[in-house]
Amino acid sequence: MPLHKIIYLSNNTKLYLWKITENLDTLSKDMRLKDSSIARLESMKSESHKKGFLSVRKLLEHIDYNDFDLYYDEFGKPNLKPQGCSIKDMHISISHSHDFSAIAISEKNIGIDIEILKDKIVTIAPKFMDITTLENLSSEDKIKKATVIWGIKESIFKIKNEPGISFPNHIFEENFKFEDKKTAALLKFNNKNEKFYIEFDSFDGYMFVCAFENN
Repeated sequence: MPLHKIIYLSNNTKLYLWKITENLDTLSKDMRLKDSSIARLESMKSESHKKGFLSVRKLLEHIDYNDFDLYYDEFGKPNLKPQGCSIKDMHISISHSHDFSAIAISEKNIGIDIEILKDKIVTIAPKFMDITTLENLSSEDKIKKATVIWGIKESIFKIKNEPGISFPNHIFEENFKFEDKKTAALLKFNNKNEKFYIEFDSFDGYMFVCAFENN
């Protein structure tokens, strides 16, 4: 399936979603990959992970980039090579969950996370959040709120990508309402307090969360 949806966010940020309906042969057809990407793809045992990997490259092609424009730093964070006469370097973040892959492209440093909405998130919530924030919510709203909070922490971690960051002990979200589709969060780590702006929304039984460095 071609591009599923483009979501326009703050800071000239675009979120591109690909719904994975193709088989591996269709996804890989006519796709040029670096040798390192071929090796990484061949090392993946899960077909779902392979499809996620390839569909991200399909999204890159849709916006006139390709696998050769994407590189990872020593911490595994994705980056884009400057393109043409572009004045500003563009930042990228990548996520994959079940039937969807996503990339976010922005002039600001960003992190993106997409997650399928499943009741399991409530079961594991005590491992990454203060579960008192789920009190007095319906079962559906507990799933949504816990998923957003997980996404906040995951997307901030993707921006900072520093060993030792603990989701429950170092990343703290402000209280939020679903209808606002935005909030803020604080990373308290290494004797520093760093604030992040957050946008989120649901789509097709999934949730996306995007974090922006507040600088």
